[in-house]
Amino acid sequence: MTDQSIQFLHELLRTPSPTGMEIQAQRLWASYIAPYTTSQECDAYGSTWATLKSRRKDAPTLMLDAHADEIGFSIRYITDDGFAYVERLGGSDVAIARGRRLRFFGRKGEVLGVIGNTAIHIREDLEKAPKLWELYVDFGCSSRKEVEEMGLRVGDRAVYCDEPLMLNSRLVCRALDDRLCGFITAEVARTLHERKIRPSWNIVFANSVQEEVGCIGAEMVTYRLNPDAAICLDVTHATDTPGLSATRYGEVKLGMGPCLCIGPACHPSINSRLENIAEEKNIPLQRETSGRTTGTNTDSIFRSRGGVPATNLSLPLRYMHSPVETAELSDVVNTIELLVQFIASLKPDDVFRHTLR
Repeated sequence: MTDQSIQFLHELLRTPSPTGMEIQAQRLWASYIAPYTTSQECDAYGSTWATLKSRRKDAPTLMLDAHADEIGFSIRYITDDGFAYVERLGGSDVAIARGRRLRFFGRKGEVLGVIGNTAIHIREDLEKAPKLWELYVDFGCSSRKEVEEMGLRVGDRAVYCDEPLMLNSRLVCRALDDRLCGFITAEVARTLHERKIRPSWNIVFANSVQEEVGCIGAEMVTYRLNPDAAICLDVTHATDTPGLSATRYGEVKLGMGPCLCIGPACHPSINSRLENIAEEKNIPLQRETSGRTTGTNTDSIFRSRGGVPATNLSLPLRYMHSPVETAELSDVVNTIELLVQFIASLKPDDVFRHTLR
């Protein structure tokens, strides 16, 4: 990664992208990837993709997908005395929400607020996590009118205020799930360009919307693009922190490379190619298993139309769905390299779907 790419990553993380209002971050991503791709487009809801065209007119298409949205909150009700109650946007964890700062996006721009936290001295339920409907936001206002005059209404969305922080070689921030994988797809495009690798397949780098509320954008974009194969990039739970059992959750560690999912949704032909390349190029690669679907965009991608051979390649992440999500930068680098090598390995006649011969 270059200084320019790290600067882009930090800018991408600072740019809010709560589910349903991803377009600002999408424009930033599309602008960065534009010099390394043939075209950039988006659909009605903001899923964005950049295409690197093969020289062959009849070339098959590989789609690399990440999701652009992040978890957050939206305003559900504003009280007469100027407090706001909130709804979850995606899988926001209410147990860690009290006492945190939020950025709201209203008609007149950004508004800051804090989620109220009754002092421990006078709180009766000291150890009890709050219910969602007990969370309220303080904007420093004394009436609903004041709140509305700042441009806020029911439905306006918010994300945490936390920005990127480095802990040695580890990156800490909100929204690493999954902005970090959108960064990876852009860096794959840049690396292919700088190494002058012109793939035998068309490569579509997709940044889909609304994953956190049901993998919706990926369903739309896969149907539209109809790829011949796909690799979905997301994050997975690193289980190398205190209190997590490998017998229950598997063993996934920071710094040991990306994690390949083995399960019914993940096509064995693509998995086999990725594992062979990792072994040949000495790229660290971990494994995890899913007994059913993956809980990622892979689930929308592989069942599109008549079925798309697809798999899920994940970045190990600590403290998912929190303001302190933590990833190891060497895992990012190794994920980029594995994908670049996979794309370079593609032959015009490669077929990843099953046949009877």
